[in-house]
Amino acid sequence: MKDRQIVLTRLIAAPAEVVWRCWTDPAILPKWFGPEGHHCVTKAIDLREGGEWSFDMIGPDGTVWANRHRYTLWRAPERIEFLMDDGDDADEPMQVVVALTPEAGGTRITQTMTFPTAAMRDGALAYGADRLGQTTMAKLEAEALKLQA
Repeated sequence: MKDRQIVLTRLIAAPAEVVWRCWTDPAILPKWFGPEGHHCVTKAIDLREGGEWSFDMIGPDGTVWANRHRYTLWRAPERIEFLMDDGDDADEPMQVVVALTPEAGGTRITQTMTFPTAAMRDGALAYGADRLGQTTMAKLEAEALKLQA
């Protein structure tokens, strides 16, 4: 399974409840989600187990990527699991697990993305999904720190 995964981690200097709010408040999540230079335009948002978030991610050059997150597990303030795809049900979705673990200095976020195939994971790595994902984590951290201020 490791050959199908990308794992991102970051220590955020905020309590798990604050990081959880960044993931679960419909007014906050679209502000930070996505790589640096990208922004989200929400079509529908229902953040809860059994809910989904449908949105377009807009790249710096105007490219639009349709996205859908279907939430399958919601365990406050420690774990969110969701299926991620483009919303057309043509392909098997990616499975995403977000774990929030209290740690000295804040909260360790670990996001594990499991792709349907190793080739899909390799394709994501080829366009820099790991590097871009770290910029998303930085945006999450900035949002969490703003909430604490």
